[in-house]
Amino acid sequence: MNFLTPLFLLGGLAIVGPVIFHLIRRTTREKTTFSSLMFLLPTPPRLSRRSRLEHLLLLLLRLLALALLALGFSRPFFRQTPLVDPTAIPPKRIVVLVDTSASMRRAGLWAEARARAEAVLRQAAPVDHVALFTFDRQATAIFPFEEWDRAPAGDRAALALGRLGAVTPGWAGTHLGNALITAAEALAETDGKAVPGPRQIVLVSDLQAGSRLDALQAYEWPKGVELRVEAVKARNPTNAGVQLVAEAVDASRTAATVVRVRVTNAADSQREQFKLGWTRATGEFDGPAMDAYVPPGQSRVFPVPLPKDVAGGGAAAAGVRQIALTGDDENFDNTVFVIPPRQQKVSVLWLGADAPEDPREPLFFLRRAFTDTPRLAVQIVAHAPSAPLLPGEAQSASVIFIADPLPAALAAALREQALAGKTLVFAPKSAASAATLAALLGRDSVPLEEVKPANYAMFAEIDFQHPLFAPFADPRFSDFTKIHIWKYRRLDAAAIPDARVVAKFDSGDPALVDIPLGKGRLVVLASGWQPEDSQLAISSKFVPLLFSLLDLGGEMAPPVTQWFVGDQVPLDSAPGRTDAAGGKVRAPGGAEIALAAGATSFAQTSQPGIYELTAGGRTQRFAVNLDANESHTAPLATDELERLGVPVAVTRPQPAVAADKKILLQGIEAEGRQKLWRWFIAATLAVLLVESALAGWTARRLAAKLEEAAP
Repeated sequence: MNFLTPLFLLGGLAIVGPVIFHLIRRTTREKTTFSSLMFLLPTPPRLSRRSRLEHLLLLLLRLLALALLALGFSRPFFRQTPLVDPTAIPPKRIVVLVDTSASMRRAGLWAEARARAEAVLRQAAPVDHVALFTFDRQATAIFPFEEWDRAPAGDRAALALGRLGAVTPGWAGTHLGNALITAAEALAETDGKAVPGPRQIVLVSDLQAGSRLDALQAYEWPKGVELRVEAVKARNPTNAGVQLVAEAVDASRTAATVVRVRVTNAADSQREQFKLGWTRATGEFDGPAMDAYVPPGQSRVFPVPLPKDVAGGGAAAAGVRQIALTGDDENFDNTVFVIPPRQQKVSVLWLGADAPEDPREPLFFLRRAFTDTPRLAVQIVAHAPSAPLLPGEAQSASVIFIADPLPAALAAALREQALAGKTLVFAPKSAASAATLAALLGRDSVPLEEVKPANYAMFAEIDFQHPLFAPFADPRFSDFTKIHIWKYRRLDAAAIPDARVVAKFDSGDPALVDIPLGKGRLVVLASGWQPEDSQLAISSKFVPLLFSLLDLGGEMAPPVTQWFVGDQVPLDSAPGRTDAAGGKVRAPGGAEIALAAGATSFAQTSQPGIYELTAGGRTQRFAVNLDANESHTAPLATDELERLGVPVAVTRPQPAVAADKKILLQGIEAEGRQKLWRWFIAATLAVLLVESALAGWTARRLAAKLEEAAP
């Protein structure tokens, strides 16, 4: 038995009192008659060897009451389990998550991160379960729980640090949300076994504001998993970066004489004047550099003119591939790699008997709508309906326009092209082309009726959700009422399966119908754009509508100007896709990576630079750049993590608790649970009741004896 307040046991010394009181006799029991004693002073009897205790049972009860009372006030308790190690704590399950993204390449960050991780690993108790993860775009377990448990207790930290020593920061972005989810799931996977101690994620990172946390928005954080942040700070807290501005959707239709880049400057930066320009592999500017003034905390877009030899596609275009920013303390994000855009060539096949220079024919306006720009060259191949098609003319065309009646064999061949994925645009000049439409649809007949309104017709209902009219969905561009239609061909779209009426005239007749044919489609225009049919050719809607038709052909998708580190580059989207023999890719460092035969993508974009793909006898270059968010190096507030449901532990220095203090705390807990003092107090009261009854009985018995002896 143990006592929480053992000093109260000293109260047990009070048992001496009853013994003394029992030995002292103040008066004698027998009375003897003497002569007058009035002149003598009474004195109590003195103790002597002949004094002896009387009423032993009563004395024992009084002693027992005092002893029980002292024991009750000393608050006794029993230890149910022996305390082997008072300082022991429950085993913990810990995931050490180390940031290896591009922002960790700043001066001093990686060394401090390794030191923080080493401190956490060495402080782990032998009973703890620890795993070491690194992350950038993805989280990777470089020392999982299984290896930690298999390793000897004294070698675990050294083995984990050896794995970490073989890792260096890469060039990928910081997907912190995905990494935290991976670590939380690793802590939750216990193979059905209960985890006795706490679970914790120790994040070692610069915790920069560009970290992606969007994955945490739809994730329910597991209960009992806590995040502890070990933030590291760079030697140079300020940073400026440069990023390539993505081209607009219609950038391929405009002239390309500049490359637009965005320069961002940190809020606490001490610099605001920088130099910007094209550089070669040596790092020197290729020509005069331009001044870039960016105040702290702001970002600005600068148009960097293309060199003349690059803009013209000269031989020097292959040498100038990067734009650099100078004047910054941290240079990990001061270079952006650029592939100078080249002219995209698109072929359009026109099947009609039009004279090219006749302003009354639709071909005249079609040629002038598709003008060449440095980004786009549209070649219009005019072909008479009666002349046979040359091999490859239909296959190389992005869109095939049909204006006049065609021979049955040619119409059947075009139908096969549509079934294989081509886009056909049927814009008949008259209702005499009904047989051609029927052949294209694979039907026996399709009625077409010539309609000439009393005054004119207008577009009344337009489906702006369709890709053809999606560019006009903005209310500023959706007004088609100024286009007058003088005549059109009436088509019963309800009789054609799967036909979608995209636009209608004010009379309710279909104006534009989209009909799927296999992998391709047939677009039917009820009215032409020539002056005899409508005012469409002289409208501002004409050119965008034609380019929407090219977009349906799949050849007008704007070329991807850049990829980011870690992206998968689809090989079939670029010239030189791998064939059955495979190919190879030359990385920026000069290493060559072989591609498997039939590969459809390349995923080893591990560093920024220019990659060169060689396959099928052709060479294709593509640029890989740093994630723009890595330039946002300002510290991220932990409140943002807590807002997304991640419990962040606040690290405060805790005073060391001595072993005796822990023993006392455990004793208080055991005594408060057992409450033995209540039983001792109850026993004391019971003994006192018995003692009172026995004392009363003894006193009555003694009085009776005295009365009997009195006569």
